[in-house]
Amino acid sequence: MRWNLGLAYVAALLGCASESLAADTSVVRDGETGFTFSEFRAAYQIGLYITFRVAIPAPAPPNYDLVFQIIAPSAVGWTGLAWGASMVNNPLTIGWASGNTPVASVRRTSIRTQPQIYDGAKLQLLKTGTKVNGTHWQITAKCSGCSSFATTGSNTKSLNPAGSNRLAFAYSKNRPNSASSAAVLSVHEVYNYWDHDFSTAGNIDFDQLVQRNS
Repeated sequence: MRWNLGLAYVAALLGCASESLAADTSVVRDGETGFTFSEFRAAYQIGLYITFRVAIPAPAPPNYDLVFQIIAPSAVGWTGLAWGASMVNNPLTIGWASGNTPVASVRRTSIRTQPQIYDGAKLQLLKTGTKVNGTHWQITAKCSGCSSFATTGSNTKSLNPAGSNRLAFAYSKNRPNSASSAAVLSVHEVYNYWDHDFSTAGNIDFDQLVQRNS
């Protein structure tokens, strides 16, 4: 099955041209986990949002680990974050709820087709901040290999810890049918881009917070 990216659908949905889809992020200190996050609220339907948050070490070393958080309404089947702002040739961190179990997966694809498990990055789900309740599901996870990655050939992309990075998300209303991290994903209905400010996502006590929330 060929995966089709629905940018025209998103532009029509949000009533704006594709060139104007980027939006600013805000700073949030999460009282539950203690992380300071840079946050973006992504519209997947009119008036409905998925929240994407990023936290990084301060100062950030080369190839730094990062913590991301996804907060999605229960009606969201699955959603994913593309760290290179493209479906292809970059890590894709995918999340969904399987019953009362939050599931996270890191995938990659070199063509526009079903992304497969990616062994170039590693996820660690954090116990605190990962949950399902009556209205939302939430994932908080550390990713090793999401801030710097090979793109094509010998090219490598590194996310700037001191500035904005272009990210993208995808959304589907159809939930994967299992809690396996390798579960088959339905084709997404919506995707979009934004510029995410990493300069406001720094945490001096990053490693301690990861340990505490594990």
